[in-house]
Amino acid sequence: MSAHEHHNHSVQPFEHPGLGRKRAKSTPKGRQIEPGALQEVEALLGDAPRRRDLLIEHLHLIQDRYHQISAAHLAALAEVMRLSFAEVFETATFYAHFDIVKEGEPDIPPLTVRVCDSLTCAMFHSEELLASLESTVGAGVRVVRAPCVGLCDHAPVAEVGHNFLHEATIETVQAAIEARDTHPHLDEYIDYRAYLAGGGYALLDSLRSGERSIESVLAVLDDSGLRGLGGAGFPTGRKWRAVRGEPGPRLMAVNGDEGEPGTFKDRLYLQTDPHRFLEGTLIGAHVVEADEVYIYIRDEYPVAREILEREIAKLPVGGPHIHLRRGAGAYICGEESSLLESLEGKRGLPRHKPPYPFQVGLFDQPTLINNVETLYWIRDIVEKGNGWWNSHGRNGRTGLRSYSVSGRVKQPGVKLAPAGVTIRELIEEFCGGMLDGHRFHAYLPGGASGGILPAAMDDIPLDFGTLEKHGCFIGSAAVVVLSDNDDIRGAALNLMRFFEDESCGQCTPCRVGTQKAVMLMQRPIWNQELLGELSQAMRDASICGLGQAASNPLTCVMRYFPEEFMTKEAAE
Repeated sequence: MSAHEHHNHSVQPFEHPGLGRKRAKSTPKGRQIEPGALQEVEALLGDAPRRRDLLIEHLHLIQDRYHQISAAHLAALAEVMRLSFAEVFETATFYAHFDIVKEGEPDIPPLTVRVCDSLTCAMFHSEELLASLESTVGAGVRVVRAPCVGLCDHAPVAEVGHNFLHEATIETVQAAIEARDTHPHLDEYIDYRAYLAGGGYALLDSLRSGERSIESVLAVLDDSGLRGLGGAGFPTGRKWRAVRGEPGPRLMAVNGDEGEPGTFKDRLYLQTDPHRFLEGTLIGAHVVEADEVYIYIRDEYPVAREILEREIAKLPVGGPHIHLRRGAGAYICGEESSLLESLEGKRGLPRHKPPYPFQVGLFDQPTLINNVETLYWIRDIVEKGNGWWNSHGRNGRTGLRSYSVSGRVKQPGVKLAPAGVTIRELIEEFCGGMLDGHRFHAYLPGGASGGILPAAMDDIPLDFGTLEKHGCFIGSAAVVVLSDNDDIRGAALNLMRFFEDESCGQCTPCRVGTQKAVMLMQRPIWNQELLGELSQAMRDASICGLGQAASNPLTCVMRYFPEEFMTKEAAE
């Protein structure tokens, strides 16, 4: 008998299962749900809807309760939301504030201390604070570095749990740890009645009653020249008209993800005058006929979020439904299409354009997207008229601008100043001058991505359209002032490390470009030709503004600070 014949002879004939032969015991496929974890997740969610767009909100519930998110909780959440484990896992791992514990890994310590390492905090020795904490904190405490938390005027900043410590020291952080002082302090009192007594919501009421026309509001915005104050600077009136021109239903989304290092103006307005912002939001929703409004607030602003929750509840019945959503630590979500993805409960990956959000936005509906400060000014501009707004300004510019100023000045903070003010005027008239022992040397006119200019270029009006020819832009008007005590190349490296860490990774020019730039910038002698080629590739080929603008500080240092490269010239 051949081997082939022997093989065939040994095969048993097929028998139908259940007809005289027992079927082998089946093995469950896929990840198994732990009953205990399932019960915990269901208890946390309670009666909350299980919609996909609430995935990030539900992840926050788990993170807040257990200080981490285990694989068992992820699987249970996927089960109750009827999502695949992969969908939940990819979203949870995208955001920095979700601490994922994979199977077999040890639990994360119950208390986390975050130390901001962005530029202004680094200038005020946050690296030394971080190193000291890492070597001194006891068991049960984890110390990690964090990107900008929006408190640059109080640098350096440390976060113990969810409690932010201003001008943090090793002593104040240790005291907060020992006292378990881990929750935000809500000291601000918002007088809703005073806002009403001062004419609050009268403009909104006149619009809703028909006393004032929508066209009259749009005309004022057009004539005022108000532009988006989150960084892009798109004309507000034109944006509102574009959304109105799309077939309904329409939605509105508010970008409160103020993550640009050096920027903190939105935080101030949300915590001190939230109803002016809310009225502007409701006016915008009325103009574009949006029945639902989604307000996205960065996770680093727990006080602002709590204030909004409290004050939204005071609004009169009627009008659009307001959804307050919480970010989770992703700078990229400040980009408008990434914001929409996050609002839908997904990773914050930028969308390809076109179509644009005003055409196909949140949940595929035409969507009006505005920044917090832009909406904050709506009531004043419409009530007082474009003449009032345009009466402000310097050096040929018009309007007001909220400059977030930090760094080597005596009085950092949000400075409401005429648009077009120069850096020299801003420092001397609004910030009390330079710190003692520091000589003005350089400045960032528009946050981390806005470039770096030398002190000699101190007469440029700080406004839209005035800085582009110098390789910079005003962006969100985040001004960081550097002195002769600061390392300019080190500052550029700090900013590039931020972009490397915050890149969403979707496109190669940004993902790999920022990584390669950091590697090249860490060398004692910069290869300027290679860095220039890399910067150009990132600008030309990146999907969104993060990669396109990440190299601005780098190219500015090579262009305006030749003295920083004397070592290279000497070597050659």
